[in-house]
Amino acid sequence: MSARITLATAIRVLQQLRRDPRTIALIIVVPSVLMALLKGVLDGNPGSFQSLGGPMVGLFPLIIMFLITSITMLRERTTGTLERLMTLPLAKLDLLLGYGIAFAIVAAVQAVVTSIVAFAILGVDTAGSTVAVVLLAIANAILGMAMGLLASAFARTEFQVVQFMPAFILPQLLLCGLFSPRDEMVGFLEAISYALPMSYAFEALQKVTVDGSLDAAGVADVLVTVGAIVLCLALAAATLRRRTP
Repeated sequence: MSARITLATAIRVLQQLRRDPRTIALIIVVPSVLMALLKGVLDGNPGSFQSLGGPMVGLFPLIIMFLITSITMLRERTTGTLERLMTLPLAKLDLLLGYGIAFAIVAAVQAVVTSIVAFAILGVDTAGSTVAVVLLAIANAILGMAMGLLASAFARTEFQVVQFMPAFILPQLLLCGLFSPRDEMVGFLEAISYALPMSYAFEALQKVTVDGSLDAAGVADVLVTVGAIVLCLALAAATLRRRTP
């Protein structure tokens, strides 16, 4: 592993994103717009907005980062850029960490901007620390990035990547406990929810925003979220194939 190669890969990815203003707008602006839309939808029920607003600060960045990362990585695969890089004498870990660092930086910026809009402009209030919510939002955005890197290996076109949203992300959103507590779901759906990383990401956010702090179960949720990030990155690395020049 080479720190120089990893950093060079991260810089290249960031430069590519910088030259794509539509992607930047999707990353930075859309989550904040969705938060404003949620406030408008729940304008007649401020209590519901307060209970949902905090967790959605973390879930909106997760969803957007999944889409952006999977499409960007797919372009790298389909245009041959990734294959050409794999012919060079560099470790797969260098390459993947470079992509991971670049997207993690973008994810952090996205989560911070969304949190500022939610707490400073839209008036979202939480029982716990706003700093803790921001940190969890960053972790969730990185989780979305890691899942996007993995999902890109199973798509051949950008249209197929978009299909992963209703097939992979939306079921997690429905089963994470956002709309109904998981212990009140049909038995087999509750069991499935325990295998979905978004369930733990949402529960950690909910504990901070509603209960005020992370208890032992909340810390376990954070650890599972981190473990899911590592697992997705490891599986994504396994999909990289080195070609002989």
